[in-house]
Amino acid sequence: MKKQIVIRAKTLFDGIGKKDDMTVVLENGKIVDVLKKKLKSDYEGYVTPAIVDAHAHIGMDREGEPYQESETNDTLGQILPLNDPINSIYFDDRAFKDAVDFGVLYCCVVPGSGNVLGGKAKVIRNFAKYRDEAVIKDYGYKMALGYNPRSTTDWKGERPNTRMGVYALLEKFFDEVIAKKKKAELEKERKVIELEQKKKEKKLSKAGYKREMDLINEEYKLEFSGEENAVLELLSGKKVAKVHVHRDDDVLYLIELVKKYNLKATADHTGDVYFKDTFDKLGKNNIPVVYGPLGSVGYKVELKHAYYQNTQILMKSKAFFGLMSDHPVIHTVTLRDTLKFFMIFGMKDYEAISLITYKNAKILGIDDILGTVEKGKIASLLVWNDHPLYLGSYPKVVIGEGKILRKR
Repeated sequence: MKKQIVIRAKTLFDGIGKKDDMTVVLENGKIVDVLKKKLKSDYEGYVTPAIVDAHAHIGMDREGEPYQESETNDTLGQILPLNDPINSIYFDDRAFKDAVDFGVLYCCVVPGSGNVLGGKAKVIRNFAKYRDEAVIKDYGYKMALGYNPRSTTDWKGERPNTRMGVYALLEKFFDEVIAKKKKAELEKERKVIELEQKKKEKKLSKAGYKREMDLINEEYKLEFSGEENAVLELLSGKKVAKVHVHRDDDVLYLIELVKKYNLKATADHTGDVYFKDTFDKLGKNNIPVVYGPLGSVGYKVELKHAYYQNTQILMKSKAFFGLMSDHPVIHTVTLRDTLKFFMIFGMKDYEAISLITYKNAKILGIDDILGTVEKGKIASLLVWNDHPLYLGSYPKVVIGEGKILRKR
């Protein structure tokens, strides 16, 4: 049995609320107790869960490399759901080291937004040494609406230059997959009925029946390409559509898309949304918002209304939301700094910390193991030298899944 680690929290921000003078006990990579009782401690300070970045391109667009080396987008076509960002990450990107220094231990890493369906979304450990240690969840697929996918007409493949063209292309592909699935299911049903009849007439042995049923099932699976199977995962709700979207108009189209195809989706960015009722509609339709990045330059037309004051509108809305860095648009270590844009409009400190811990974990579907400091959760947490939202604060101890990753 590994030695226990005992942490005395002057204030514990547990991801949902805060409590003073608490003790957190870690053992074998898990949090085994959170209690008021004082015990002899190994570390003392302000305690929070590890920070989770809900949307980033870390390791794909790398520090110290020319822009030509970036692997955030592939130019082959508009619909590329099989692209796996893990295959384009260099884990020696120095941004990972900085992220761990400041307690950002997990990211949902995605391909860029130049394609309407650009690839997979994977939740990774920023402290992984190699790719085989990195992935903790195959979360879903990156999609993009608005300006970005229509701006790539000089790339390869079918490239509409309008939003209406891009959206028509997307829906056409969805509809073709749905039609193919229905046709394949009818054919499978016909073959199964014939097989059942043979069984009834005793023309098949048990082994023969099983063998032919296995063949029918295999033929059905082989009907679909990898791209079509990816869309089927989205249409069935098995995977989440992580959708890049900025403007009110495109957000409202996303809501229509979710209703039409019964998708599970998140609205990522929404920086140009400046009407509260748009956020309310996202909340009503159970589409969480991954907001940000905050503090970046509004470098395109669809960010002309991306005022920091929009955070107040989001706060007052019915939307459930977390935050992103969109690294390298802002450095992932500055995710904590963006909490100020909510706090100046009255958000409590523990609520702000929840945005980059529990709420991001909840949106990514990893809140059963991460995002809060509570008994039974994975021991990924930070011990800060001072209040974590004080400008000069830093994690003096960074613990990732029970291991001391940094100590200063």
